[in-house]
Amino acid sequence: MNAIFWPEGYIPGFADNFASNEMIVAGLTADQVWPLLANAEVWPSYYANCADIAFPDGNGPVLAEGTRFFFRTFGFPVDCEVTEYVAPQAGAPGRVAWHGWSGEGDERLDVHHAWLIEDIEGGRVRVLTQETQNGNPAKALAAAVPNPMINGHDEWLRGMLAAAREGLAQA
Repeated sequence: MNAIFWPEGYIPGFADNFASNEMIVAGLTADQVWPLLANAEVWPSYYANCADIAFPDGNGPVLAEGTRFFFRTFGFPVDCEVTEYVAPQAGAPGRVAWHGWSGEGDERLDVHHAWLIEDIEGGRVRVLTQETQNGNPAKALAAAVPNPMINGHDEWLRGMLAAAREGLAQA
């Protein structure tokens, strides 16, 4: 199966925090799931840990490489810039990733959040999201039990797949 492309400084195991969530389900396709990730304005409709999405440069709501956006998640106001965006194609996964940052000085948090959405054999879709984080807030999140990043991203995946089953991407 395909893997995330990691930029220097955000490689899992060398970053301050790492979260990985994956779901594989039958009966959905990448084309059904992708619009629910690609259009950031719909995230709050299926993921409660996401709010106040804005596009300060006037682009969006559909993401593209270079798109800058803002949202609140996990109690952080996060500014983001999309660093990778490739829609799914036959035989190739959809990929989207962004660099996000919040705070300053000792409270600075920097993240690389990446997604893969791909069709796999047997009429199934695989959705993988992984995030690495650096900074003191990342160290605190890494030490928390239960892990808020794993649990939050699990909710994001479950909500996205439920929305795809309900056909919300076509609405």
